[in-house]
Amino acid sequence: MIDIIDFYQKMEKGKIILSFKGEVTSSFLSNILQMLESKLDRIGEEPKVKKKVYNVLIECLQNLYHHNDGLIEDGFDFDRRSSIFLLGKDDISAYRIITGNYIYQKNVEQFKKRLEKINSLNKEELKAFYLETLSNEEFSEKGGGGLGMIDIARKSGHKIDFEFINVDNDYAFFTMIVKVTQ
Repeated sequence: MIDIIDFYQKMEKGKIILSFKGEVTSSFLSNILQMLESKLDRIGEEPKVKKKVYNVLIECLQNLYHHNDGLIEDGFDFDRRSSIFLLGKDDISAYRIITGNYIYQKNVEQFKKRLEKINSLNKEELKAFYLETLSNEEFSEKGGGGLGMIDIARKSGHKIDFEFINVDNDYAFFTMIVKVTQ
């Protein structure tokens, strides 16, 4: 049997504000963002920090919504279609957003190189890369222009911590941790 009190205490110790595991849908996005705004109001967060956390979380959740590769040919595999995210507060002014979702193995290397490039850039270089990517007008097969991760790095002001965990020959599990401070 699950020890729910132990689970609750671990979430409290980890200072988890919001957590979710499941399929990210458009209705979910609007509901969770309303919930986040309410939670940050109750915490009494400063408007500047609240806006920053909110904007970065939007980008992270949109990434989960648009780029989960858990589909299979005859529908979807719920376990692979599910994503996970956590929002926690480390100390007085540091939030962390943790996400995880399945992606195709064939996309890992290119995605990893892009994230490494984003992490290698300073603030001014990120802005230039954002504008360059915006002007390229190239879109992925899912319709994105590749701006989301750049935006996450720009808005958070921190490097994106990430990992690709091999699941099988077809899939990897992509995890990302984004720190947001004042």
